[in-house]
Amino acid sequence: MDASSSDPMPVVPAIARRRPAGGRTLEHFALIGPHARLPQAVDELAPTARITAHLPVLAARYSRERLAAAARPQGATVTAAAAIPEVLFVCVHNAGRSQMAAALLAHHANGAVRVSSAGSAPAASINPGVREVMAEVGLDLDTEFPKRLTTDAVEAADVVITMGCGDACPVFPGKRYLDWELPDPAGRTAEEIRPIRHDIDARVRHLLTELTDAPTKTATS
Repeated sequence: MDASSSDPMPVVPAIARRRPAGGRTLEHFALIGPHARLPQAVDELAPTARITAHLPVLAARYSRERLAAAARPQGATVTAAAAIPEVLFVCVHNAGRSQMAAALLAHHANGAVRVSSAGSAPAASINPGVREVMAEVGLDLDTEFPKRLTTDAVEAADVVITMGCGDACPVFPGKRYLDWELPDPAGRTAEEIRPIRHDIDARVRHLLTELTDAPTKTATS
């Protein structure tokens, strides 16, 4: 994303209109678009000191993600990507394991899967060691940030993968839930985090094959 872009931020382009039976458009969920949730998004992201330089742009992106998550389970039709599975990774702080998993799956999927992550008690910033080991494999987390787990995000996902968040993740029928037992990178050195990254990479590759039967990209883990 180009943080300096001055282009107007459109209504979520992938979501067209509520199913005819509902008789309502996207405005039912979020007024006229991402700007309707922008103040709330700014408030939620403000404590994340690392991203304050780009807070308005990131808040707009976050509001679009929240809007899409809220609209999808309520019956909004996703036109361009109706068949694309959505995976949500959840850990406690959304500062380590879930961020690595989301970045690796998004990299390997190359658009074949929608990916998001969240935390039951989000930290102020992503673990520096996690940023370091992800940069080693060419994945930059500098524009990512810990996000709070919401019911909308869980309800919008097809697959929810938890990583030590306990009972904080709400359960909805008809969804696939997986629990990955992984060491927490918190307090660990980059050398100690690399094996965790490698484990997560193998898991997301396997998951991607299950979801899409698509070959994964070659990446150093």
